[in-house]
Amino acid sequence: MLRFLLELVPALGIGLLLGLRFPGLPGRLAPPLMTWGIPISLVALLLRAGFQANLLTAALMAAAASGLGLLLLRLPALRRRIPNGSLQLGCIVGNTAYWGLPVGLALLPAEAIGFTIAFDLMATLITWSLGPLLVDQRAGSLRQQLRVLATSPAIRGLGLAMVVHQTPWSATLAQWLWWPARLVVLVALAMVGMRLALVLRRRHPSPECPPGLGVALAGKLLALPLAMLLLASLLGLPSLLRDAVVLQAAAPTAVSVLLLTEAAGVGLQESAFAKQQGAAEAVAALVLWSTALALVSVPLWWLLLRGPLRG
Repeated sequence: MLRFLLELVPALGIGLLLGLRFPGLPGRLAPPLMTWGIPISLVALLLRAGFQANLLTAALMAAAASGLGLLLLRLPALRRRIPNGSLQLGCIVGNTAYWGLPVGLALLPAEAIGFTIAFDLMATLITWSLGPLLVDQRAGSLRQQLRVLATSPAIRGLGLAMVVHQTPWSATLAQWLWWPARLVVLVALAMVGMRLALVLRRRHPSPECPPGLGVALAGKLLALPLAMLLLASLLGLPSLLRDAVVLQAAAPTAVSVLLLTEAAGVGLQESAFAKQQGAAEAVAALVLWSTALALVSVPLWWLLLRGPLRG
């Protein structure tokens, strides 16, 4: 728990301060981080954890998390409480890359990192395929969505790791790249703070809580990880795999949901644009509050997993 606080809180705080002071910094850091930093760090983490048979299970659990979330959101009672498609997406899409990976490194053994990465790969696929359909009826073509997915740092990292794993230098490279990989992960976490700073700078203070925000927060931070816990228990998954998927499901709403929502407003007529701006404000609030509350809720989930549910 102390490691979780010492790694996540300072990195988030430093990123937040830097983002407020230098609003252009995230835009300059993001391209090299996404192109080189994250893929190389994933190579080191995957080589350290090893390629396990349960990696596919972790990916399927990510698909199950999204499927269960979408199924629940079809219930009329929930649709009335969360009518906004962007908030619905925010309930099921977590920050499994920039948040989930540092959490896994801080709270779980190194063998669980592969499960975390596999979960993130499937979550990335779902975000960029189902995401635009929920937030924008004018979503791009399948070819455009596949192009975005193909450029994902998780996909590149996995591909490079599979190639390196077949060479005689895989163990040596895993050792050399371990600490640089940890540094990249902390920088990625600081990027979350920088992105939150940009959200704070753009948001207009409003005394009113966006409709559906409370229900969306409860769904993302409580209902979704609880569903993963129950499903993992029913399937009899190993405790290490169960812990990894539950903590990933408990990750706060991803900033990508806000980016998709803002992109959906481009080119709309004035009345529709105003409505989309309202959706963006609601998602911005969801990203901010879910990230802040996750600093408390994620450790509580970990204590539950390591205490009464320890197997």
